[in-house]
Amino acid sequence: MYAVAVRRDGSKPEVLEKPRPEPGPGEALVRTLRVGIDGTDHEVIEGAHGGYPDGEDHLVLGHEAVGVVEDPNGTRFQEGDVVVPTVRREPPGGTNEYFERGEPDMAPDGEYVERGIVGAHGFMSEYFTSPADCLVSLPRELADLGFLAEPISISEKAFEHAFASRSAFEWEPDSALVLGNGSLGLLTLAMLDGSEQFERLYCLGRRDRPDPSIDITEELGATYVDSRETPVSAFASTHEPVDFVYEATGYAKHAFETIDALAPNGVGALLGVPTDWQFEVDGGRLHREFVLHNKALVGSVNSHVGHFRAAIDRLDSLPDAFVDDLVTGVYGLDELDAAFATDDSTIKTAVEFGSI
Repeated sequence: MYAVAVRRDGSKPEVLEKPRPEPGPGEALVRTLRVGIDGTDHEVIEGAHGGYPDGEDHLVLGHEAVGVVEDPNGTRFQEGDVVVPTVRREPPGGTNEYFERGEPDMAPDGEYVERGIVGAHGFMSEYFTSPADCLVSLPRELADLGFLAEPISISEKAFEHAFASRSAFEWEPDSALVLGNGSLGLLTLAMLDGSEQFERLYCLGRRDRPDPSIDITEELGATYVDSRETPVSAFASTHEPVDFVYEATGYAKHAFETIDALAPNGVGALLGVPTDWQFEVDGGRLHREFVLHNKALVGSVNSHVGHFRAAIDRLDSLPDAFVDDLVTGVYGLDELDAAFATDDSTIKTAVEFGSI
């Protein structure tokens, strides 16, 4: 079978031939339909994030997948079922308490592998196998967009944890700021818009008009904020303090600037993974902001089966026009350069392996 991988000594994805995998006990064989590409894939290719499977000279890419069950292999699935796989898996050598509780997304770094990211091959191949417990059913009519379930699940978890941090009192947020106008930021903005809870939405980026991500932001009824003109640290004074901040940039200063952007009782969810960077902050002032205004920050990474199920429900509710604008290209194996392009006209792309 064909697979898209990056080699240890490589600098770009390439097509390799690999044996078709055989499902083990409790696993199903899945024929891949589409695999989405995001910033994490680019970080893996650049060597800035993730790691190769032990003893392998390459890593099959891809963690945002959708496929069709080819061989149920005695699992609860039927041949032809459309499924999306979760990403995190038990580490080599055995399980741990997080997986035993069904909370693999809460396992600390080093106590898991992630398909297509760290320690395990991904889904960007014609076939893949997966434990049935790590596959979530998807309606056939959503098969073409199933690769969006994984990134949506990431935000579902972030929302869950952020809102849980405010559950001790009556909290009625009506304003939100999304930091980052990439595909994850735009998906999150659409999710917030569809919640009917937030009356005022903002999205921060660093792009010049005309730009498709800015168009999508404004079509969702949100206000675009250019961080070159209005940094996050100045947002509250130039616009308004907001109840909820969703950080999807990986820009380390934003974690601290989020505190100033929050209204009293507000919460920020941090999802970006920054590189090491030392800089000065006024720790005492930020500490006071937390204490005197009941603010909170939560970190969030990965997601579990429950978040994927919520993501599929959410995917079904997203406006068709939004999804059409978000997905800027679906490409075959002979078009990898276009699929992995990072120009300003590219928002969300996927590699296609087949159809239902």
